[in-house]
Amino acid sequence: MRIRSHTDLEVWHRAVDFAVEVYRATETMPKSELYGLTSQIRRASASVAANIAEGSCRRTTRD
Repeated sequence: MRIRSHTDLEVWHRAVDFAVEVYRATETMPKSELYGLTSQIRRASASVAANIAEGSCRRTTRD
């Protein structure tokens, strides 16, 4: 199976599902944390899928 895009990767789909679950879980956090901890957790969860997508387009094994 040839991978043409990051959307072909199961790990990317799992990361997207994870981000959705994190957003749902953080809806119940106190509003006082909306721009602090809640925002940081949400951004971190979204960056997992973004980093997988970025790394999948690289054609080298170098870090």
